[in-house]
Amino acid sequence: MEHKFQDMLEEKYTYTKGSSAKGIDFPKLGVDIKVTGIRQPQSSCPFKSAHQKVYGLGYSLLVFVYDKKDDRKKRTAILNINHVVFVEAGRTADYQTTTGLHKILDNSGNADDLVAFMSECFLPLDDIQARQLAEEIIKKRPDIGYLTISNALQWRLQYSRIIEHAGKVTGVNRVV
Repeated sequence: MEHKFQDMLEEKYTYTKGSSAKGIDFPKLGVDIKVTGIRQPQSSCPFKSAHQKVYGLGYSLLVFVYDKKDDRKKRTAILNINHVVFVEAGRTADYQTTTGLHKILDNSGNADDLVAFMSECFLPLDDIQARQLAEEIIKKRPDIGYLTISNALQWRLQYSRIIEHAGKVTGVNRVV
């Protein structure tokens, strides 16, 4: 589906085309396309650092969510696009992590509190990295993210919350 969408855009517009294999789909725009099924709306994403769970992936997402109906007799499938959501880069952080950090900061938390929280969340950080990130969080409060990002060798991005909040919060926009 990503390729068909890119092909359609190429017919009408001139732009620098990226690819999933090379990184993000629209590198000059800082936008990546994700296509996922409604039954389990998720995808994988290259892991760079724990910083991404706090401050976002570093690029925006255009998420297509479909429902697939198979016709076994005809050996075909129909994809119905249920949702198209654009998530601005600043909103691509992990929801539970960012709301937890906000609660600590709102309760006069300090760097020690933030480091303890990050340890409890099993963020992939050593002690020095955790302290540096805590100091950064104190200086620059992260925006609330709306993804669920599971720790793994690749991030597992889950999109139920963005579908639910699309059009209701700044930076999470319903396109369709």
